[in-house]
Amino acid sequence: MNPTYVPNNTIYDTGTFVTVHGARIHYVERGDGPTIVLVHGLADDARTWNATIEALAGKYRVIAPDLIGHGRSDKPLFNYRAGTFADFLSKFLDDLRIERATLVGNSLGGWASILVALNEPQRVERLVLVDSAGYADQHLPAVLNPTTLEESRELLSLVFAGKKFTNDPALAELILAARVANGDGTTIARFLESAQRNEDANDGKLSGLTMPTLVIWGEQDKLLPLSLGERFAKEIPGAKLAIIPNSGHVPQVESPQKFNEVLLGFLEQTATLTKQ
Repeated sequence: MNPTYVPNNTIYDTGTFVTVHGARIHYVERGDGPTIVLVHGLADDARTWNATIEALAGKYRVIAPDLIGHGRSDKPLFNYRAGTFADFLSKFLDDLRIERATLVGNSLGGWASILVALNEPQRVERLVLVDSAGYADQHLPAVLNPTTLEESRELLSLVFAGKKFTNDPALAELILAARVANGDGTTIARFLESAQRNEDANDGKLSGLTMPTLVIWGEQDKLLPLSLGERFAKEIPGAKLAIIPNSGHVPQVESPQKFNEVLLGFLEQTATLTKQ
């Protein structure tokens, strides 16, 4: 899902770049304090977090990258899988000299964040999964890489709950145009193929996550239903589940005020648990 629906590109346009594994990675950084890294989902970019960045920057150092193959970051033509995004995310943290951070990941971004947390638990203070992907039995449809207006409209109906988004014909046109302008079709296609092969699935591994974890889920998510959020909360030791009503797959966009309230509450409640 591409953030053509997100207003105010000022934050995004003033971002910067760092070279990670030979690729230029674009990112936005705001604020000062404990580091929070916001990781977007498939076919999205850092703009999906605009409202969250503004809400957090008063107390935290907030960093939102465009994952490899997305947004303004380089899009090399190779096979993308969840492990690819996790490797680049980990090296991105290295190159910015971030030893420990809270990772907040939406959809694919949640999957990549889980892999980093499993591989390098010492560097993940807290983990927040927002309508996260990552199970072998999830269903990721081909319309995540729309090539027609009909597919774009179907994608909107899967991602959003509110008619403000799902019934907007102009938005469907923007989604399709974004695929052309961003040139990320190969990224999406290769990742979807990898997901179908169940590469990097988290099944049976989540008990290894011991950091404070919050699972946030849009109650009306039709792409990755709430039952998956409940499963994450059950399988991750001590994880809490927060359900955002009247929201779909991207509650940080559809219900930003409620989303930010829940996220800030978790960060404040767990602050003493993460101090060295």
